[in-house]
Amino acid sequence: MTTISSRALRSWTASGCIASTLIAGCAPVDRFRAWRDSADTSYYQSFVTQIEFPDAASEPSQEAIQAIDPLTLQNPSELPSFDLSLQDAVRLALESSDVLRNLGGSVVPAPQGSGTEYDPALVELNPLGGTQAALAAYDATVSSQLFWQKTDPPALAGGGIQNLFILGFGQTQGVYQNQIQKRTASGASYALRSNVGYNRFDQGGSFFAGSLEAEWRQPMMQGSGTTFNLIAGPNAPVGSYGGVFIARINTDISLADFEAGVINLVNDVETAYWELYFAYRNLDALISGRESALRAWQQASERLKIGLDARDSEAQARAFYYQFSAQVNDALSGRTGLYASEQNLRYMIGFTATDGRLIRPSTDPLQAMVMFDWQTSLNDAINNRVEIRRQQWTIKRRELELIAARLNRRARLDALSQYRIRGVGDHLTGSSEFFDSFGSLDFQEWRSGLEWSFPVGLRQASTAFRAAQLGLARDVALLEEQQLRISHDLSTAARQIARSYEQLQINYNRVEADKAQVEVLEARFKSGRDNIRFLLQAQQQLAQSTSALFRALVDYNLAVRDFHQEKGSLLTYNQISLTEDAINGSMLSGAYQRGRFLTPRDNPERVQGQAPVSRGGFDPSTIGVPDASAPMTYEQPTINQP
Repeated sequence: MTTISSRALRSWTASGCIASTLIAGCAPVDRFRAWRDSADTSYYQSFVTQIEFPDAASEPSQEAIQAIDPLTLQNPSELPSFDLSLQDAVRLALESSDVLRNLGGSVVPAPQGSGTEYDPALVELNPLGGTQAALAAYDATVSSQLFWQKTDPPALAGGGIQNLFILGFGQTQGVYQNQIQKRTASGASYALRSNVGYNRFDQGGSFFAGSLEAEWRQPMMQGSGTTFNLIAGPNAPVGSYGGVFIARINTDISLADFEAGVINLVNDVETAYWELYFAYRNLDALISGRESALRAWQQASERLKIGLDARDSEAQARAFYYQFSAQVNDALSGRTGLYASEQNLRYMIGFTATDGRLIRPSTDPLQAMVMFDWQTSLNDAINNRVEIRRQQWTIKRRELELIAARLNRRARLDALSQYRIRGVGDHLTGSSEFFDSFGSLDFQEWRSGLEWSFPVGLRQASTAFRAAQLGLARDVALLEEQQLRISHDLSTAARQIARSYEQLQINYNRVEADKAQVEVLEARFKSGRDNIRFLLQAQQQLAQSTSALFRALVDYNLAVRDFHQEKGSLLTYNQISLTEDAINGSMLSGAYQRGRFLTPRDNPERVQGQAPVSRGGFDPSTIGVPDASAPMTYEQPTINQP
């Protein structure tokens, strides 16, 4: 081994620097020295971190950048408009909502908390906990290794360490290994391995040696059985549950969350639609009141000029006119005015904030009295609401976790069998070849036995079992509380329907009375038999009662909507169904070919197996539909604890 002293290294470095200077000239050295000797030149960063803009490939939304100047106090009657029905508004919202919008607008400060149409697919395809990830634990694994190494141990002779004579035999080695391993749902694992080694000695001589090995390992107690492995997954640690069943339930929970997001989206679309309807009617009522106040002010001014009325009457009329004008401006462009309500609906249906046009609701609100069958509605609410189905999926997951935790409270006992064929030869092929020895089966080995381990006390497994019991009890208690809360909320919604309909009738009669009062007082004022103050108050009451009438009408429609939401039939009410995209054609073809080799059991009632995880498909758009497949009778859910 050649070594270089530090003096020689320094001399080589100096000579290298001189050579580089002769070749490149003195300018690089001069610049370097100028930088070192200057007191004013310093290259450093005067901050640790700073706000920077990410270099991310993204384009702004076309609907966002196409918005024009917002509407403020423009006359809505002079703006172009287009009619929009409630059904079309819901359709547009569903078509344009990759993100499930809400009127609160929480997507800006907390975008990760907003639901999207991609969420169920992301849960299904989660590479760590999704269904495909759980199935991947049973995929066959192929691995190969190819290594070369050179060994050259030192040789000691004579009176070395403790008079030992160690001869150093240098050799070159090569190892080529292949393995394919497969795990089954019962917990068993199969492996097939091949090893080929090559050895060549420095003193001369070489040979090939290797083996072909098959191995089978089957858990007999802990980790055995398809039930445990499909719930917890193969070789899952205590307290960890990530099997196929759990992954699929997580997908079903994400589907329930998506359905709840769609329901909230439809709910907010209806709210925005009917609030815009009220904003138009409220603005019309206030404009009518303002016009009446203007006419009264003009009449009072004329009467004041000819001496038939006092100055205070003209001032009162003028004050009422300006009061109505302020209310009209608020109803037009206030925080809850026409333009704000129209913009809310625009956001919910995915339109540009402002495009110079106004949306006008064309669907007439419901005015007839709606009657619900209470017992049927209660059964639908506490059995089929998406929140109940989501919690029942959570309970089913807890039940499966409890089963896996109970099965895990056992010792580890594995049956192991190995069979090996060895081969040796001077050459791979030809005379004394390596592969001939495999065919002769002269060197056979096998091993079979049991491996057993037992953590004394099973403390961790017992803790996991108790935690699974408590988790199941907690979720059952939450389900019962949800059902109780839903029954109260449904009762409140039913009461609001009756109240709002009664308010609608009362306010209608109130409007009729105020109209009659205005006609009488207007005639009395014109004839000089009454003060203008009473007429102005009557006109104000008429505007208020008209606004209250349409407020009650909108509240009634929203109350019907709320009842459907509490009952769980809001999607049915709006004729909305949830479906998945069509399955890929190659997947269907593969499933069909595999299904050709499957036959139904002759006596399925005699077969004992794992209880089903679900009760089959369910269409949320059938809730509240007579003769639908949804259960219509109330049954208290029972939880079978294993």
